[in-house]
Amino acid sequence: MPALNKRLLFRLVQIATICVFLGRAWQHLVWDAPFRTLLWDENWMSGIITGIFNTSWNDYITSPEVDAGIQMTIKSFGVFYLICALMALFIQRWRKIGAVFMYLGSFSLILLALLYCKERFFSVGQFLEYSLQFSSPVLLYFCVKQSYIRSGLIFWMKVFIAFTFVCHGLYAFGYYPRPGYFTEMTMLILGVSENTAITFLKIAGILDFIIGVGIFLPHKIAKWIMLYAVIWGGLTTLARVVAYVEFDYFWETANQWVFESVYRVPHFTIPLAVWYYLKTITSSDQELKPR
Repeated sequence: MPALNKRLLFRLVQIATICVFLGRAWQHLVWDAPFRTLLWDENWMSGIITGIFNTSWNDYITSPEVDAGIQMTIKSFGVFYLICALMALFIQRWRKIGAVFMYLGSFSLILLALLYCKERFFSVGQFLEYSLQFSSPVLLYFCVKQSYIRSGLIFWMKVFIAFTFVCHGLYAFGYYPRPGYFTEMTMLILGVSENTAITFLKIAGILDFIIGVGIFLPHKIAKWIMLYAVIWGGLTTLARVVAYVEFDYFWETANQWVFESVYRVPHFTIPLAVWYYLKTITSSDQELKPR
C-alpha cells in the first residue's frame, strides 16, 4: 500500500485557503460586499442610529460620509483578506501568528456568509453553501498542526463538503428559488433551451444530494463518489468564467467574473484532498504517517 503523502494533502488545502482569501480580497477591494444588507436595514439598525448616535434614519442612509465609511470598511476587509492569504502561504513558517489569522479569517468569512444568508431571507442553505469556504482556513491550520492526517480531520472535511454540495443542490433542484444565473449559465455553456437547462439542473441537484450521503459510505464506494464531487466541483467553479468571460472584452469580463471562480476553488481542491486520502488508505480507522 502506498504511503500517504501529507505534503500533497496539505498543499491542496493550502491552495483552497489562499484562493478563498484572494477571491474575497478581490471582491472587497474592487467590487462590493453585502454590508449594507445589515447596515441599511431600518428594522435592525434604526434603534442604534437614532438612539445611540442621535441621528435620524433618513440622514443616516443619505449621508455621503456614512456611505464612504461603509465603503472604506469593505476595502479594509479586502486588505485583511490579502494579509490572510499571505499568512496562509507562509503558515508553516509563521505557525503561531498564522493560526491567529486563520481563525480570524474563518470568522470573518462566516460573518460574510451570514450577510449573504440575510440577503436571501435567512435561508439556511445559503449560509451552509459557503461551508467549504469559511472552513478552509481552520482546516489548513489543523493540517499544519497534526503530525498525522487523522480520520477525524477527514471526517470534518466530508461534513463541510456535504453541506456545500447538498445546499447547492437545494438551489439547483428548485427547493429554494433557483437563481436565474444558474439557468442562464447552463444555457450559455451547454447551448440548450431553458427547459433543458432546468431539467439538467434538477438532475445535478439530485446528484448533489447523493454526494452529501455517499461520501460517508465505506471507502471503496465513497472514493468514487468523491471523485465525482471533484469533477463537478471543478466544473461549477469554472462555470462563471466559461459562461461570461468574453474574448473581445477579456479584461472587463475577467475582472467581473474570475474572482467568483477563485474563491470557489475549495469546492474541488478539498474534495480532491479527501479523494486522495480515501484512495490511499485501506480502512476507515487507519491513521498513516506521512512520507
